[in-house]
Amino acid sequence: MTARAGRAERPDGPGAVRCDVVLPCRDEALALPSVLASLPADMHPIVVDNGSRDDTAGVALSHGATVVSEPRPGYGAAVHAGVLAATAPLVGVIDGDGSLDPADLTGLADLVESGVATMAVGRRRPIGPGLWPWHARAGNAVICWRLRRKARLPVHDIAPIRVSRRDDLLDLQVEDRRFGYPLELLLKAGVAGWRLVEVDVAYGPRAVGTKSKVSGSVSGTVRAMRDFARVLR
Repeated sequence: MTARAGRAERPDGPGAVRCDVVLPCRDEALALPSVLASLPADMHPIVVDNGSRDDTAGVALSHGATVVSEPRPGYGAAVHAGVLAATAPLVGVIDGDGSLDPADLTGLADLVESGVATMAVGRRRPIGPGLWPWHARAGNAVICWRLRRKARLPVHDIAPIRVSRRDDLLDLQVEDRRFGYPLELLLKAGVAGWRLVEVDVAYGPRAVGTKSKVSGSVSGTVRAMRDFARVLR
């Protein structure tokens, strides 16, 4: 069950909040200040605390975010809890580790709001060497190759940053609550005939003191690939 841990005041009035942005987080207290400060002014952050052992929730609240507690472990569980808590017409998703620039959400939201895309997604382009470990990059390439062949989707990354309409997203009824969530999302979007538009986005270093749960180790990548394989069956 999802529990609302707190909610900061958000602007009122027509168009004040264009897009709610879900940030699934576990132990991202060090990264959140700069990430939240970089969020576009017309977007509101929803930080989903997915079992953090640090002060992720406290830091998020102090920087004006809505905080939702999701005790069930898993990327999909955290994202789904955040989407349920969202109230704006558009909902975005971005990692809270500082590797992606929240400013890129504006261009993605423009594509959805204008009707060019049902969902706009980012394709990571590393800005320096060694930022995307070989095992994570290889796993991502294999999965996206399968997506292009099986679902005829024009994607080259597993939507690490994305924007869609909240109602459209909930209508897809994505069920995976672990790392397979974005893959199931893309597969169901393809079946539903969504217009997917992929845009290059800069992929930088994570915030100092944080570690990726997937690409940070070979074992993390293997766990994610197992979740992906289950979805692709």
